[in-house]
Amino acid sequence: MILARLEDSKALDAVSIDLKGKTSLADFMVVASGTSNRHVASIAEHLIEALEKSGNARVRVEGMPHCDWVLIDAGDVIVHVFRPEVREFYNIEKMWSRARAAAD
Repeated sequence: MILARLEDSKALDAVSIDLKGKTSLADFMVVASGTSNRHVASIAEHLIEALEKSGNARVRVEGMPHCDWVLIDAGDVIVHVFRPEVREFYNIEKMWSRARAAAD
């Protein structure tokens, strides 16, 4: 459902990272980009609305005032929505790929 909502919102380069057995933070992490602060905000708002409509009452959100990087904690899934240059700077996909490889 999360990937479908991101696609509906025209999110760019959505990637799902399996975290099962690697951390207690979540089972999956999803990383996606928006083209601007406004697009990041729109993507995040649509996803939060969809999560809440699906019955997920545990949604927590960080980063909405600036919308350079919005983190949506939906319990078993953590979603990061970035502006492209912020995503490139933090490169969390690479960081979690290394962590996964070290744990394997």
